[in-house]
Amino acid sequence: MPVYTLNPLEDRRWAELCQQSPSTSVFHSTGWLAALRQTYGYEPIVYTTCPPCKTLTNGMVFCRITSWLTGRRMISVPFADHCEPVLEGPEQRQEIFAALNRTLQGERLKYIEIRPLRVDLSAESSLCEAKSFWLHWLSLRPTLANLFRGLQKDSTQRKIRRADREGLCYESGDSEVFLNKFYRMMVVVRRRHNLPPQPIEWFRNLITFLKDRLTIHLASYRERPIAGILTLRHRDTLMYKYGGSDARYHSFGGMPFLLWKAIQQAKNEGLQVFDFGRSDTDNEGLIRFKDNWGSTRSVLTYGRISATPARAAGGGQLSNFARRAFGYMPDFLSAAAGRLLYRHIG
Repeated sequence: MPVYTLNPLEDRRWAELCQQSPSTSVFHSTGWLAALRQTYGYEPIVYTTCPPCKTLTNGMVFCRITSWLTGRRMISVPFADHCEPVLEGPEQRQEIFAALNRTLQGERLKYIEIRPLRVDLSAESSLCEAKSFWLHWLSLRPTLANLFRGLQKDSTQRKIRRADREGLCYESGDSEVFLNKFYRMMVVVRRRHNLPPQPIEWFRNLITFLKDRLTIHLASYRERPIAGILTLRHRDTLMYKYGGSDARYHSFGGMPFLLWKAIQQAKNEGLQVFDFGRSDTDNEGLIRFKDNWGSTRSVLTYGRISATPARAAGGGQLSNFARRAFGYMPDFLSAAAGRLLYRHIG
């Protein structure tokens, strides 16, 4: 069974498959891939067993990253929480993985990373475990009243009610004004976590290419923005992808207020799932926060095809040192660092 490659930004069959297949997410979409290429120069590629000019029924999408800092590799896909392989059966999987191994050796890549959501790839002997996360998602099938009753009373229900009592103002949109307000909070919260923010161009390009599937939600107190989240929509799922808040107003419940507004809107629009995204397994505070929404928690494990499996996960002391340095940078310098570094990360 031959394996073919295609450019998902030029071959319209990929966009059609993304709309039809229940396995796809916003991270498979041409909008996400186009924003990656425009911002970071990553070139997308799809491996499939479907011949050209035939209906596309399977495929695994990747982006090529070429970096003098972190090496040459392919990732499915950069900055995605998950990206499920769209496969029909074991024969297609075996042929595509064989082709990926040939690519790894032929192009001397550092590794090829796959970020599956549900499909079991444990049968692939060339795949080694890279890193695991917790994934939280909430079914939107119950009524809004039952969804609210499922929230943890003290930490979630109480904060939403506090936000209402404080008179927080809610707005949503995707204009440049909304983006600037949201990005200022992103810069602050990323510095608080000793990380640089992704460049504002990344968010601007997401708005351009995802269009009405992206929404920025803002909470303000006395006309001052105090919290913001960015959600992405695909098929029947709304995903919370990015968020930031002003720590001085945390007691006002801005983040729970915004998430509940987004859940209400998704429910009213007939969506079925609210995706809270991934969490590092050692981030107990974030895990607890997501648990308190009555969400379902599952393990999300990434895999890598690598010539040196023992070193595939990378990282280490340099990363820890850099994170400490970012915590002391002024906001403008942290933003500049993000603009330089994120294209090497993926």
